[in-house]
Amino acid sequence: MNRKAIAWATFDWANSAFPTVVSTFVIAAYFSQGIAPDPATGQAQWGWMQTVSAVGIAILSPLLGAIADHGGRRRALLAACTLCTAIFTGLIWYAKPDPSWTLWALVCVGLATIAFEVGTVFYNAMLPDVTTPERMGRVSGLAWGLGYAGGLACLAIALVLLVQPNPPLFGLDRETSEQVRATALLVAAWTIIFGWPVLIAVPDPACERKPMREAVTACVRETRLLVRGLPQRPDMLRFLVARLFYTDGLNTLFAFGAIYAAGVHGMTFEEIMVFGIALNVTAGLGAAGFGLVEDRVGSKRTVMVALVSMTVLGAGLLLTDSKTAFWGLAMALGIFMGPAQAASRTLMARMAPEGEITSHFGLFALSGRITGFLGPAVLAAVTAATGSQRAGMATVLVFLSLGAAILATVRPVRC
Repeated sequence: MNRKAIAWATFDWANSAFPTVVSTFVIAAYFSQGIAPDPATGQAQWGWMQTVSAVGIAILSPLLGAIADHGGRRRALLAACTLCTAIFTGLIWYAKPDPSWTLWALVCVGLATIAFEVGTVFYNAMLPDVTTPERMGRVSGLAWGLGYAGGLACLAIALVLLVQPNPPLFGLDRETSEQVRATALLVAAWTIIFGWPVLIAVPDPACERKPMREAVTACVRETRLLVRGLPQRPDMLRFLVARLFYTDGLNTLFAFGAIYAAGVHGMTFEEIMVFGIALNVTAGLGAAGFGLVEDRVGSKRTVMVALVSMTVLGAGLLLTDSKTAFWGLAMALGIFMGPAQAASRTLMARMAPEGEITSHFGLFALSGRITGFLGPAVLAAVTAATGSQRAGMATVLVFLSLGAAILATVRPVRC
């Protein structure tokens, strides 16, 4: 890969610490096990927080994406989102293991999630600028694999230096779970330390830099035209609708996987972190491996294989009562997590019209978040109604299956 592609891929290493440590394996489990009154209530509250965050992401992503296209401010907006992600993540440190800190924890995680997801709009839109069309699948897949490696490295450091030592290092107090809360500070620092190369090496595309007011006016108009024009581009519309469903399923799986493992299989924080490390190994290998062949077999086919495989393996995960079988099935499922996301990113880059890449990645983010509230909301409602975490997680399979069925009808051509 060239210098720009390497710098771009490095950002995946930097920002993957947030979804790995905060959204999935550590802070999510800490909230449900340590802050919430009980695991089922914690899962439901986490779901409603993800719902509210998804609404904010759905509103901001297409508008800011269009602003970046018109105003030439993609790097500045990515820098602002990265900084906000780090700040709100760091503030999670203050959330003590007591129900009185519920609102604080949910607000901090929610705002950090919004900043993180909106930032990916500008980051993903850089893909066509750092490599050739023939190599986009490889670069995207390898970057996603590097992201899993970054999440793995951050999680391993958190486990070895913060969570496991007893007595804790750095004077941390186990009675108030400071060894777990400190992982949020680690993620904040990680994001800042490793997130800067892309901001230096990948400049904004040459374009007329319009005043902010003019750029905002143009972005509102462009977003309206993009949405209204989707019926005339049926393949793009079906792709976005398909991604709407399967990304709901994936995001719900990421947000509640650790909560489910802790509540149903009784995993401790240490076990969850080891589980997360192992899962990131298989996920990283899957993303990098599929990235090497995606340009030959096609982005759509790669996503389809990943979705069908995750649905089958996910059904097995829900049916098993054995912790050993749960581990084995989860490791196998991890192989297909990265390809489903990396190949989707490449597919959008191939289908979006030239000159409108960022605004279309705004729609891409919108399709992943406009009903992003639905997956967590359905899971939360089913969990609350049945009192069963297993029943709640079963809703993920429905979203993955619907997405795969609609994607099967898409012709992967540039619109």
